[in-house]
Amino acid sequence: MPEITLSAPETKAQTGLPAESGEIAAAFGEFMQAFEGFRGANDERLSQIEKRMSADVVTDEKVDRIGRALDEQEKRLERLVLKELRPRLSGGGGDVFVSEHRQAFEAYVRGGDENRLRRLEEKAMSGLTGADGGFLVPEETETEIGRRLAAISPIRSIASVRTVSSAVLKKPFAITGAQTGWVAETAARPGTTAPQLAELSFPTMELYAMPAATNALLDDAAVDIDRWIGDEVEQAFAAQESTAFVTGDGVARPKGFMTYPTAAESAWTWGTIGTVATGADGGFLPGTGTDALIDLVYALKAGYRQNASFVMNRRTQAAVRKLKDADGNYLWQPPASAGARATLMGFETVEAEDMPDIAADAPAIAFGDFKRFYLIVDRQGVRVLRDPYSAKPYVLFYTTKRVGGGVQDFDAAKFLVFAG
Repeated sequence: MPEITLSAPETKAQTGLPAESGEIAAAFGEFMQAFEGFRGANDERLSQIEKRMSADVVTDEKVDRIGRALDEQEKRLERLVLKELRPRLSGGGGDVFVSEHRQAFEAYVRGGDENRLRRLEEKAMSGLTGADGGFLVPEETETEIGRRLAAISPIRSIASVRTVSSAVLKKPFAITGAQTGWVAETAARPGTTAPQLAELSFPTMELYAMPAATNALLDDAAVDIDRWIGDEVEQAFAAQESTAFVTGDGVARPKGFMTYPTAAESAWTWGTIGTVATGADGGFLPGTGTDALIDLVYALKAGYRQNASFVMNRRTQAAVRKLKDADGNYLWQPPASAGARATLMGFETVEAEDMPDIAADAPAIAFGDFKRFYLIVDRQGVRVLRDPYSAKPYVLFYTTKRVGGGVQDFDAAKFLVFAG
């Protein structure tokens, strides 16, 4: 097989934090040191394979051990970056504007006083009042929850997100466009057929979390209640969302992109997701991992490729991290700065734990422009119902939001299938 010199195709700009704290800078330095250690150990492993057709067991274990340490360093760095993104507590300095809705919401959460909230929502002609199962959180709290979900939910961070006020978003699309053609200046213009339209439907499903608080916490005026609720629900919402956007069956949850039908790229039709095979069951053909990834990249049309990302879980990423191109350069590169993402062949790599592991016939790697590929639909309004009775002496806060999702452009992403 002829050697292929890999140059990165169209790439996506990398952005980090505008200013790194000392702790983040130190963690990023440790991450880069771990990557250098991994690269040296893997070079030794590849050299042994080249000389003896197999690597020493001790070397293999060393590479795997350093790879796991590299994953842990990356997770630590992500946690520190997320912590840096969180707003500071508002207590103790300066005058802070507090909206009427936020004041009413705090009175409800702390003491159960729902009268002010009820009057506000009646004035706004809202149907989401107490009889509907709770009260709307203030707009700033809802915005903060959404912002932080985007930071920690892998698919939400790269997909399109649309906020709607209804329970279902219906999106028309053209199956066939209007006929066109070239004609001479004086030639007849025959009639054209009308375009055929179909409709994609994205219903929203209810997602909930139920944080609990003590009365002492609620009585403490120094506690920022809005931030506390955001902290409590973000991890629960992010974990459930992340799974649903990848593997959800569409029943009482969004439909995940991995549950749609697939077809080999040569036989692709609208409604299916195209696949590229590695040529070997459960792995890459020896020495051709780069070729399979190049085939996957260029199975995508140029218009989608410019903003594309790789999506895989950490175990698949650990395997891909060991691959080199024909010039001996690693395909996987660490992030350029804290807050940025690692890249593979110049494209961002997004880690989604719900993606399948490398196995026979498994579509373990997705590649595409996820903003055009997958649509997340948020119904406007996060609701909270205060329950001081069910778990005495704790007060429960039944927090709900409605979320939907599904594929909106079947041509915008492809899967790499580990099959012959």
